Amino acid sequence: MTKHADITIQQLTTNDQTRMAELLTLFGHAFDDVETYSGRRPSEAYMQRLLSQDHFIVLVAIRDDAVVGGIAAYELMKFEQERSEIYLYDLAVASDQRRQGVATTLIHALQQLAAQRGACVIFVQADAGDDPAIALYTKFGTPEFVYHFDLTAP
Repeated sequence: MTKHADITIQQLTTNDQTRMAELLTLFGHAFDDVETYSGRRPSEAYMQRLLSQDHFIVLVAIRDDAVVGGIAAYELMKFEQERSEIYLYDLAVASDQRRQGVATTLIHALQQLAAQRGACVIFVQADAGDDPAIALYTKFGTPEFVYHFDLTAP
């Protein structure tokens, strides 16, 4: 656990099902996609299995005993060298908690964790038009313009 001002950053483990449920609710509201994040939640056994995986990283920002922000990320072990990269998959902050340093504190915590694991980079996708996300991530790195494709599984 890391503390910054009145925010505590906690990495979730298999015993943190309640906090994970809070984070899923927060993601649903923050991304205006409640159906994806709450419509068919994984079973407790599935979530326990996922949270036990070392490559799945969940950090939550807690203020006044409530989850006010969070990150879901994946560590990708590389094959060309003995190193890894961290993919920041989701980051959100509750609407009434924005512009208070919560996202920055979460990213700093992920950077510390990445350094401890020997990761060479953290990468994240921000969609065109998502100006707040682009502004946030630009504080931490240089944008790289790539094409992104969703390939369907047969």
